[in-house]
Amino acid sequence: MYKDKTVCVVVPAYNEEKLICRVIETMPDYVDKIVIVDDKSKDKTAEVVSQYAQESNGRIVLICHEKNQGVGAAISTGYKWAKQNKIFATAVMAGDAQMDPEDLPALLEPVVNGEVDYAKGNRLFTGNAWNIIPKVRYLGNSFLSLLTKIASGYWHIADSQTGYTVINLKSLELIDIDKIYKRYGMPNDLLVKLNIYNLKVRDVPIKPVYNIGEDSGIRIHAVVPKLSWLLLKCFLYRMKEKYIIRDFHPLIFFYTFGLLFDIATVALFVRLFYKWFNDGHIPPINALAAMFCFITAIQFTLFAMWFDMESNKDLK
Repeated sequence: MYKDKTVCVVVPAYNEEKLICRVIETMPDYVDKIVIVDDKSKDKTAEVVSQYAQESNGRIVLICHEKNQGVGAAISTGYKWAKQNKIFATAVMAGDAQMDPEDLPALLEPVVNGEVDYAKGNRLFTGNAWNIIPKVRYLGNSFLSLLTKIASGYWHIADSQTGYTVINLKSLELIDIDKIYKRYGMPNDLLVKLNIYNLKVRDVPIKPVYNIGEDSGIRIHAVVPKLSWLLLKCFLYRMKEKYIIRDFHPLIFFYTFGLLFDIATVALFVRLFYKWFNDGHIPPINALAAMFCFITAIQFTLFAMWFDMESNKDLK
């Protein structure tokens, strides 16, 4: 237990036979349960964990998926176990040992003390992060973090792709765990769902850990477009659920008018360039109308973002 509160760590694992031992052996003593979810590994991950579980006096819980579902689904399975067993604080640590156990108390503190409902690691706080994290992943993470701020409403958070988190029992009981995104975009999707319930989220500085033998299957060029589409859908879902269904907010009008003027801007600029290429000149009225719509669209959108920031400023 940590400060008289029950703690479990969910470890999603897929083909982690090389490093899962390190994760188990370095787990702090105050962690009551280690829930390892094997996502239908092709190697001996489940066998290795099973051997440790037999000697752990019930501390290690092994759950095996019958088919591969994705890292988000593995975490959801662990969350459901923690919810059913009334665990106060549930952390997530990867099976590839990229999360330093020494950072766990810093993540647990604000949750256990009742300051926030969800604490997440932020590797980008570290001044040396640029030199430690692979450059492509750093830039991809930064871009997705920006989109996640807009989609989730948590404008104060960054490093949206980190999976090193702690969530309290209250949050697990509020959200629909079965509807959490099942693959790599799970942390982004979860933030959106937490925001709909006005749950408090805090970033906690953690150390980035790389080059310890981990084998990442993430391909940034494929992940960024896919997650960008996911975040757009999450954003629209949050607008509907939080600002229309649960409690109406006028920022919906600002986003709507911003979108309408965006469409008008594109149409007017297409006409402008068509006239330029075919007639050799730019119609002055067309140019003025295009610039007016462009500036108006930006103003409406920025005001909507500002309203969203104000509405969520206490959720940290």
